[in-house]
Amino acid sequence: MIGLEDHVKRRTFLSHSGVGLGALALSSLLQGEHAAAGGGDAETGFRGLPGLPHHLPKAKRVIFLYMSGGPSHLETFDYKPKLAEMHGRPMPESFTQGQPIAQLQGQELKCQGPLTTFRKYGENGQEISDFLPWHGKIADDICIIRSMVTEQINHDPAHTFMNTGTAISGRPSMGSWLLYGLGSETRDLPGFVVMTSFGGRNPQPIASRQWAAGFLPSRYQGVEFNAAGDPVLYLGRPPGITLAQQRRLVDTVNQLNTHRNAALDNPETLTRIAAYEMAFRMQTSVPELMDVSDEPRHILDMYGAVPGDGSYASNCLLARRLAERGVRFIQLYHRDWDHHGDLVNYMNVCCGLTDKPTWALLTDLKQRGMLEETLIIWGGEFGRTPMFQGKGGVGRDHHIKGFSMWMAGGGVKGGITHGATDELGYNSVDNIVHVRDLHATMLHQLGIDHKRFSVPYQGLDMRLTGVEEARPIREILA
Repeated sequence: MIGLEDHVKRRTFLSHSGVGLGALALSSLLQGEHAAAGGGDAETGFRGLPGLPHHLPKAKRVIFLYMSGGPSHLETFDYKPKLAEMHGRPMPESFTQGQPIAQLQGQELKCQGPLTTFRKYGENGQEISDFLPWHGKIADDICIIRSMVTEQINHDPAHTFMNTGTAISGRPSMGSWLLYGLGSETRDLPGFVVMTSFGGRNPQPIASRQWAAGFLPSRYQGVEFNAAGDPVLYLGRPPGITLAQQRRLVDTVNQLNTHRNAALDNPETLTRIAAYEMAFRMQTSVPELMDVSDEPRHILDMYGAVPGDGSYASNCLLARRLAERGVRFIQLYHRDWDHHGDLVNYMNVCCGLTDKPTWALLTDLKQRGMLEETLIIWGGEFGRTPMFQGKGGVGRDHHIKGFSMWMAGGGVKGGITHGATDELGYNSVDNIVHVRDLHATMLHQLGIDHKRFSVPYQGLDMRLTGVEEARPIREILA
């Protein structure tokens, strides 16, 4: 007989294995368990918590295009003529004295003007840099937020803050919050999928805790798909094992677990039953997802996607396919935006890899009638300084007081710019948007009142937006 201690050991192994069916089974794969408990339909996914959504949602899902490393707002969406005028002159101390600067402390601070030109696009003349010509084609679809602020000036804690709303490790990621609250619309795929790509200065590692479930049940954590090679390790059947044989094995294990549960009434036993079923279904659904041979040639060319190459372009195409299949939260990391030096060269590389595929994703969703129900977010963990940093050429340091992001679809007004930084691009000064406001806006568009969405933990009612003041950015909502 298997004792409780053995159950705990087995669960611990599976939940911490990090690869293959173990991690999948105890994360987003366990949608069937929730459905079996009355939380949804086992054939169509699961609904999430009773009482949600709080109000009529404008979006069904989120695609977060995460430009990891911190793209420069001053070379993308925030043109500063005054900064160009002051290029090479000392940065006024009134801006920088006593302010957090990551790697420029104690150095002579000189103004670094914009390193490219900007043009106006769309009906309202959205200002977008020449590094992003394809963004100009979607100027009427995106809302540029120029007044973002965050609280962490180094990469790892800034990633944690952007993803979880706090710099404290171990809290649930925003994708996990959404999956927990709203459930999933798919029964054959995880409800929260992460993919990464690289190409540029330095592909810094991204810790898997950035998409972890924290204190929420582990089934709500994000599942990382490999863009090249096997999308999920050990998902396929072993050589020599037929589908019928594996079906019999799964049925037998589930019968044993069902018998065991009749005596213990243990929800973890139901979890294992659902895990085996989901893993079995994914052996068909995941290869079908990754096989883009059914995509027309003009769609592949539009994205610039080469199937199996692990690129951001291919990930964008897979993001659309995931969205079509009901995945709730899709996060694409491009990991090379940390441009401390040789900024022009690396901006050309990173923008060259991401600009056109981003346009293609929005255009494709729009053509399919999906953009209005899909909230797209573009941006990194922070911005870059208006001051010169010279490592291998012209560069910029980390900056948290003012930077740019954009949102599109999902009930967000397109073709507008919200907020502003000062004349040198240092401080956000108009319609300031905190990361918590971004989270509150995301939740609101999916039908959730962030103040009413909490989980008791360690004596507190924990929320994605924390206890500090946060509000949806209603000025940008249609």
